[in-house]
Amino acid sequence: MEKRWKTGLIRVVTLTDDSLTNIHGEIIMKKFPCLQIETKCIPDQPEGIHSPETKAAAIPKIIELAKTFKDINSLIISCADNPAVPELKEQLDIPVIGAGSSVAALAAGYGRRPGVLGITEYAPEPYEYIFGRDLINLGKPDGVSNTLDLMTDAGKESVVRLAMRLKKAGADSIALACTGMSTIRVAELLSKRTGLPVIDPVTAEGLMTYYEYVKTL
Repeated sequence: MEKRWKTGLIRVVTLTDDSLTNIHGEIIMKKFPCLQIETKCIPDQPEGIHSPETKAAAIPKIIELAKTFKDINSLIISCADNPAVPELKEQLDIPVIGAGSSVAALAAGYGRRPGVLGITEYAPEPYEYIFGRDLINLGKPDGVSNTLDLMTDAGKESVVRLAMRLKKAGADSIALACTGMSTIRVAELLSKRTGLPVIDPVTAEGLMTYYEYVKTL
């Protein structure tokens, strides 16, 4: 019988609806049934991370929340900006996986010129680190300021328009840069519209976690 790999998952937005809270874990467990996900949200951050200031505010909360998981084999920080990932890698003796580094690593397999599509004008640090000036960044979708804006029809339409602009600018893939894109399940739609590979953040972090699991077999 295949063993279950217990994984903690931290959402960097404060949610009270369990169905929204657990959606990233459910996506991962559906694709990787060997992974058993327990999800927790950081407090007092209803708009999540969408700026350097909100990232800085979230980091100590993430570190404290990480300490509350019991008997886990790995930890996922479900945010494309990899907040607290470097710190937790030093503090914990288990694999710590960030959504951003997972997406960027997979995008590298499709070429050197991914188009970054997130909710900030700047590209998250892992994307800049791996691709530097080769990264195509046209800013954030019109009318989208935080992860909650993605959950509207107007927000989703704006994401599609930006993806088409990235393709026109020469992107060889679309590297989604907000895990809220996974919440609205937009990757498949963007792939159909653009004809490009689209890297979904939650799937990417799940795949990297699965890799840590298979290393133990």
